[in-house]
Amino acid sequence: MLELIGPVVESEGMELVELECLRGKNSWVVRIYIDKDGGVTIDDCAEISSQVGDLLTVYDVPPGPYNLEVSSPGLDRPLARDRDFVKYRGHEVKIRLGEELEGRRNFKGTLKDYIEDGGEKLLVLDVEGKQYRIPRNIVLKANLQYEL
Repeated sequence: MLELIGPVVESEGMELVELECLRGKNSWVVRIYIDKDGGVTIDDCAEISSQVGDLLTVYDVPPGPYNLEVSSPGLDRPLARDRDFVKYRGHEVKIRLGEELEGRRNFKGTLKDYIEDGGEKLLVLDVEGKQYRIPRNIVLKANLQYEL
């Protein structure tokens, strides 16, 4: 489904931030988060919804009835791809790990860097003055932390 939706979003000058396809009791929920410089408007969401809805219907994915939701990623934007971690260096982030690192699974701090060291991708995170080097492969979830 990503192969269908990604090019549509990019052709409109936007970025596909996240795509979720969830099976509900009686239908599917297809959730698309889009972004662009300056932010996403309601018109942007409507345009992408129209184009993607047509594509999903033509290709019959997901199979059966579905609800399509298109929105901006919000203030707590998810960080999922390498380019997200590079783009948001210097920002406050919240990270949940799949395994413990120094006795913790949850971190909140400033994303200082995203590097590769010995073939391993690492997030360099500053948490109250302490630096953590977090292997990318143990990150379950990462989001921007809204700054007031």
